[in-house]
Amino acid sequence: MLHKQLQNAGFNETEAKIYLASLELGETSVSRIARKSGIKRTTVYLSLENLMHRGLMSVIKKEGKAHYFAEDPRNLERIMEERKQRISDLVPQLLAFTNLIDKKPEIRYFEGEEGIKEVMMHALEYAKNEICMMYSESYVEDFDEKYISEYYAPERLKRKILARTIVPDNEHMRSLETEKFLRKIKFLPPELFKIKIEVFIYGKDKVSVLSFKEKFALIIESPAIYDSFKSIFETMWVMAKDEKDLKFSSVKNEKED
Repeated sequence: MLHKQLQNAGFNETEAKIYLASLELGETSVSRIARKSGIKRTTVYLSLENLMHRGLMSVIKKEGKAHYFAEDPRNLERIMEERKQRISDLVPQLLAFTNLIDKKPEIRYFEGEEGIKEVMMHALEYAKNEICMMYSESYVEDFDEKYISEYYAPERLKRKILARTIVPDNEHMRSLETEKFLRKIKFLPPELFKIKIEVFIYGKDKVSVLSFKEKFALIIESPAIYDSFKSIFETMWVMAKDEKDLKFSSVKNEKED
């Protein structure tokens, strides 16, 4: 029905019935509009005011009496275009306003090895030139290390993304190649660095948490969480030892022995 279609165009039900009744009646009185539409006169008066304000109804006085008539229906197109333009002008202001509102972090959950691989590749899509990582030995025991060495690391190298990585100090971690895979590694004592998961910090607001043992991963998008993890990482990076420190320490111990 027409009044339903008018409602879809922005009329409420009462306005739609009154406008259609007025179109049929032509120049007419409030009482006739009320009878034709089946709406109380007091309600008709209020709706006519709204419709006149929008340019869809007009009123003239003859012999001291008010006569109402519906404006050309083609005005609807003009009104819709004007409304669309006003909304278009308003959207940039609204978007700017939303930037002032604290946003809840977006958290996505992934399961299984394929889910973990998807999260790892996500980091390569959003990291511009660096990923900060914290690694455990779990990737050797609980994940496909071949995938990392033969696919993930070469892909990161291809995209020229540096990996700064903090790992526990042990023989296996010391054997990891650095220059070949555009990677800087620093070491922390395993008795202190008891991390059981992997953490990737990248982009401007993203932190990924991976549990190879439990076969799940999370991507967290939040500037506050990103800044906090990045601060923790940089603090640990300053405290950790690099390969030169380890070599110097090893030589010193040999001399003392």
